[in-house]
Amino acid sequence: MLKEIKSPFFRDPVFDGAADPVVIWNHLENEWWLLYTNRRVNTPSVGVEWVHGTDIGIASSKDGGHTWVYRGILPIPDINPGRNTFWAPEVIFENGRYHMYVTYVKGVPADWGHQRFILHYSGDDLWNMNYESTLPLSSDKCIDACVHKLPNGKYGLWYKDEKHGSHTYMVESDDLYKWENPKPVIEDFNHEGPNVFYWKDRYFMIVDRWKGQAVFASSDCENWTQLEDILAVSGQEKDDSFNGLHADVLVLGDEAYVIYFTHPGRKEGETSPYELQRSSIQMRRLQYDGVNIICDREEKFSYDWIY
Repeated sequence: MLKEIKSPFFRDPVFDGAADPVVIWNHLENEWWLLYTNRRVNTPSVGVEWVHGTDIGIASSKDGGHTWVYRGILPIPDINPGRNTFWAPEVIFENGRYHMYVTYVKGVPADWGHQRFILHYSGDDLWNMNYESTLPLSSDKCIDACVHKLPNGKYGLWYKDEKHGSHTYMVESDDLYKWENPKPVIEDFNHEGPNVFYWKDRYFMIVDRWKGQAVFASSDCENWTQLEDILAVSGQEKDDSFNGLHADVLVLGDEAYVIYFTHPGRKEGETSPYELQRSSIQMRRLQYDGVNIICDREEKFSYDWIY
């Protein structure tokens, strides 16, 4: 049933730090799943410990993406003992199997100077995933995987390489298991969170440049043309202030929806660590004018995510 968009779209009820969202249809449970980095905002910490030691949070919706129920955390088999860090899940369903590519940091660091890897898990359902491999990428500080099928039938995996200018790199695979040939894709400025999607007969990529999402278009997933940014101007709805961060795009037929997170408490003069760190998930509709993607954060629209 069509219902009007609400803001915020989702807030984590335990740690209040939902970030890096991805949405996927869960075939077995017949509902939408929202997976996200479960930052530990309301936990005492030193430095940036609050963004480490994180699990992947789960929320589910049975009513077309309107009401979200918190389901806890994804039970991911760890590759090391102790408390470690999972960020920015990318989940796809292909050939009857779920594949997750997730950023991994060993331990709970209080600073940013640690190795980061992308791990591959797979399973028949999202509750039971097996560790497959640690991807051989272009450095030992790679995060934020995105996977999409290429025009040639192979799969592309795009990611942020922090040792190479915080630029987007990619690798290719025939089978989602063996990845090879790392190469740079977007080197114009530093950024993170690449997300590739196919819509309106072309490929698009958005990347988080921390002042909105840069948008690129391509006919072949090889040559990318930069378009106008989106989510750079602060929204006026509840918890939608400042720029939209690390986003996913859900394409359903002719419609496309961008799911992103904000730090709504980062207003001028605020000093409370809780307000500076808490985050909200937001969702808005995308439109295409034949040249640029447009996202009106104040648009009132109704939707029903029918799979």
